[in-house]
Amino acid sequence: MMALNFQAPKHKKMLMERTKNCTVRLGDESDKFPEDSIVWITSGVRGEPKHKLYTAFIDKVRVKTMGTLTSADLGHQNPEINSVEELVADFEKIYKRRVTKEDTVTVIYFSEVHEDL
Repeated sequence: MMALNFQAPKHKKMLMERTKNCTVRLGDESDKFPEDSIVWITSGVRGEPKHKLYTAFIDKVRVKTMGTLTSADLGHQNPEINSVEELVADFEKIYKRRVTKEDTVTVIYFSEVHEDL
């Protein structure tokens, strides 16, 4: 089983509130997270135990540049981010390196899988 892990506490909160259903990752990650896959949505710092939040279905995966992210991409990634510039600044804090609008990113949309029917 694959996992989409989120390290930042703010992302865990958004995932738990179901206000986040998309993640933007630096680089081309499309081979790691193919569309129509089932993944665990997890939270935890690298090298430490993870917490499984829920199971999700990968609905859509798009590879593009940071500068071509749409307002929908930004809103589903983090409703508090209003521009590509804000996301670039956020990524620079997370990744601890310079990020530009020309950097390749992978946009992964996912939806929760409910096990009750």
